[in-house]
Amino acid sequence: MSSLGLEVEPRLSPSEGLALLSLARTTVVATVQGALPKPLDLGSVPARLREPGASFVTLLRSGALRGCLGSLHAERPLAEDVRHHSIGVCASDYRFPPVAPNEIPDLALEIAVLGSPRRLVYQNPQELAGHLRPGVDGVLLEAGPRRATFLPKVWERVPSAEEFLGLLCRKAGLDEDLWRRELLEISTYAVEIFQE
Repeated sequence: MSSLGLEVEPRLSPSEGLALLSLARTTVVATVQGALPKPLDLGSVPARLREPGASFVTLLRSGALRGCLGSLHAERPLAEDVRHHSIGVCASDYRFPPVAPNEIPDLALEIAVLGSPRRLVYQNPQELAGHLRPGVDGVLLEAGPRRATFLPKVWERVPSAEEFLGLLCRKAGLDEDLWRRELLEISTYAVEIFQE
């Protein structure tokens, strides 16, 4: 397991990260094999994992994205949030077919524990790109009923803030240049990553 901490509150210990990875792995394997994952006994997990938390669970197969599912707001205990997304990522990421049992040996898991989103305040669209911290910020874009987010990991392949914002607009189903013309609701958040 490796952990990459990026200004998340509260910071989890390595053993808490291992507990989340173990929970996610057990849940993914059971789900893919067609077994109903056991209900989570919150009393058996570390106290900090029983606190409300938001997470994303990412599946990688041979280093390539195989699925990613998560939530931006803490609505349930963190351990339960990880378990919920570990079940869903096996079949609910619309970009991929359901995970097959023969893929299990090639899967690696990554868990992103999210900090609270913070709204960016800016006066004109030309300022927006300069407010983002490439490689650090997760970004949430909202425009009416449309919304999209990118975890900080996306900066690895899209290092330009301008391109990042364009792709985020496109992901939300908006014109790629909308962020250059209108004030959008933009929030940033930090993450702490745990990976196998």
